[in-house]
Amino acid sequence: MLQLLAEGLALLGAGVGAGIAALGAGVGVGRIGGSAVEAIARQPQEAGKIQTVMLIAAAFVEGVALFSVVVCLLIYAG
Repeated sequence: MLQLLAEGLALLGAGVGAGIAALGAGVGVGRIGGSAVEAIARQPQEAGKIQTVMLIAAAFVEGVALFSVVVCLLIYAG
C-alpha cells in the first residue's frame, strides 16, 4: 500500500515537473522575444544581430526545457 502511494506521488511529481518546465520555457521565450522586439524598435540597424542572439538564447531555453521534460519522463518510466 505504501509502495503504491510512493509510485503515485512519483508520477504526480513527474507530471507537475514536466508542466512547470514547459511553462517556464514559454515564459522564457516570450520574454526573450519581447525584449528583442523592443531592442529592434530602438536600434533597427542592428536587427540582424539582435535576431541572431535572440534565436540562440531561445534555443538554449528550449534545450533546458526539453532536458527537464526528459528527466520527468524518465522518472515516470522508472
